[in-house]
Amino acid sequence: MKTSRLIVAGLHGSEAEHWQSWWQLQDPQAQRVEQDDWHYPDLNTWTSRLQQSITTSSSEKVWLVAHSFGCLISVKAALMSPEKIAGLFLVAPADPQRFAIAVSELADTLPVPSLVIASTTDPYLSLEKAKAWATIWGSQLINLGDVGHINVASGFGAWPQGMELFEYFCSQFSEQELVDFWRLSA
Repeated sequence: MKTSRLIVAGLHGSEAEHWQSWWQLQDPQAQRVEQDDWHYPDLNTWTSRLQQSITTSSSEKVWLVAHSFGCLISVKAALMSPEKIAGLFLVAPADPQRFAIAVSELADTLPVPSLVIASTTDPYLSLEKAKAWATIWGSQLINLGDVGHINVASGFGAWPQGMELFEYFCSQFSEQELVDFWRLSA
């Protein structure tokens, strides 16, 4: 089965030094989801753009590699239409309440495999809330410790260890499991 990566950035996009930008350079098949206004995150508008990118992908399934607010739209897209989504790699999710998003919009078990990468010192989502969301979503969770928001400001540039985590996460699922996962969880 042909899969590819969609890079799903958060508020303000991911600058050239960001790990998401580095990952995109490492994988010529990876595509970045572009938003019309990187400074005004809107759950429904941004999710719609993500769904367009998923639909137009030439791959049978896409892995969503998301950061911050990008995690929230990835979750929303997976809850709405999981058929072409292989799984979610959710790094430092933003707190939905910071964006006036009703908890009920995202509070459901994900119908695709998912992994939340969190930290003890993320100023945008406490570890306790990250654990709570991971439980609600049925996600695996990895706590990286005292590393902030896992972005350039907290010292994360290329982040090859993150790519290794992603590849390990993806390797846990057979092709058949990826085909049927969303049907089995429905």
